[in-house]
Amino acid sequence: MQQKNNIIIVKLALLIVMLIGSPAAIAEASSPLSAPEKLHYPPLQFHLPKADRIVLRNGIILYFLEDHELPVVTINALIKTGTMYDPFGKEGVAELTAYVMKTGGTEKLSSSEIDNSFDSIAASPYITAALDSAQIHFSLLNKDVDQGLDLLAQIMIVPVFEQKKFNLAKGLKDEELRRVKDDPQKLAVREFNRLIYRDNPRGRLASVKSLKNIQREDLIEFHRNFFRPQNVMLAVSGDITREEAVNKMERYFGAWQSAQNHVIPPLPPQNFPAGIYYIDKDIPQSTIIHGHLAPGKNNPDFHAFTVFDFIIGSGGFPSRIFSAVRNNEGLAYSAGSFYRARPDHGVFAAYAFTKTESTFKTLSLINSVLKNAQAHTITPKEISWAKKSINNGFIFSFTSPEQINWQQMKREYDMLPADYLSSFCDNIEKIQIDDLHKVAVKYMDSKSNITLILGNIKKFGQPQSEIGQPILITPEE
Repeated sequence: MQQKNNIIIVKLALLIVMLIGSPAAIAEASSPLSAPEKLHYPPLQFHLPKADRIVLRNGIILYFLEDHELPVVTINALIKTGTMYDPFGKEGVAELTAYVMKTGGTEKLSSSEIDNSFDSIAASPYITAALDSAQIHFSLLNKDVDQGLDLLAQIMIVPVFEQKKFNLAKGLKDEELRRVKDDPQKLAVREFNRLIYRDNPRGRLASVKSLKNIQREDLIEFHRNFFRPQNVMLAVSGDITREEAVNKMERYFGAWQSAQNHVIPPLPPQNFPAGIYYIDKDIPQSTIIHGHLAPGKNNPDFHAFTVFDFIIGSGGFPSRIFSAVRNNEGLAYSAGSFYRARPDHGVFAAYAFTKTESTFKTLSLINSVLKNAQAHTITPKEISWAKKSINNGFIFSFTSPEQINWQQMKREYDMLPADYLSSFCDNIEKIQIDDLHKVAVKYMDSKSNITLILGNIKKFGQPQSEIGQPILITPEE
């Protein structure tokens, strides 16, 4: 009996070993895993796929990239216009034009017929007006391409801006602008943009007052001035061949003709003397935005400044501003920086959202971080982390044919060098600590900073250093 029990025990032991492995294997499996920073892997290789560039007979530039993974076709468009071309005193025309183009009917179809037609193909274009462009995004099944392109061409070429739809859009925009004052962060960003772009068309923003001056005829004129074939770029990608794409674009857009009208962008903004501005709002926290103009994408300092900004504040938790303000002092739930680079200029700003009583302490910490960066303190570890993060993020913005197509069209739209995309990672990788020190010294001049603080000014306390005479401003609705 005992022998039989021993045999059973041995068999059970063998079965356990077969299921979970030998004691040596178990010991090996339970050993600690390598720390993530000690893992070694080959660097990412970036080879930019080439989209086809085609010019239609009427001058429209078409970018094309084929992809048959899904039965979907995506169309993106860029139009040389934008809110910075709004007529003086009628700020908001560009946004209303983009909105009512889609909703306000065409010469062939009423607004309700347009809506029903888009509903029938379960697709609808998204049209917006940005600062320096109008953009269209349209994605639909390949079986509906002809119907979709016919509708898209109509709203782009022959919109009629029905009065009732114009009135509705104007009312919605009016309500949106009135609600901005209830969102402190959105309000602060808007007013900072007014300040950084003062005396420049880019700083003239839509307001309740300017909306009152806008009539339906203003939208018709704005569309006539800017929506012309020579101002339009299209990107088509997805389940469609090159021949089909060209033929269909010629069919629906080829007859579009208009007089030449070259869009001349306004001059880049100029630096202004530093200033500190208050917006008084009785809330328990302050919003701080502290920045100035910076290099644009065509500036030789662009790549170095991109790395610098990442280390200073836009790199998230490990970045210097976040570490100083939140991690070390616990003064803000969010802090960092942003760098908006455009072809001819850029805007850099540090920001923080902090309780009212720590407003000046937080601003002082931000200033100390920026000043410290000028003292040749950036480390090899920081620059290595920043370069890897920036390049990895850049590479992963090309994960789909639509993104690849868009990036190449946008590169031409912005008039950047032909090798801008293909050389971006190499140019970032070339940046050295001395390059960062140079841009820190060159651009981190406190005399050019515009500081906007929104909050309860009675509770800011005493500034920890001389900040100059503040200017109280009242935002436009």
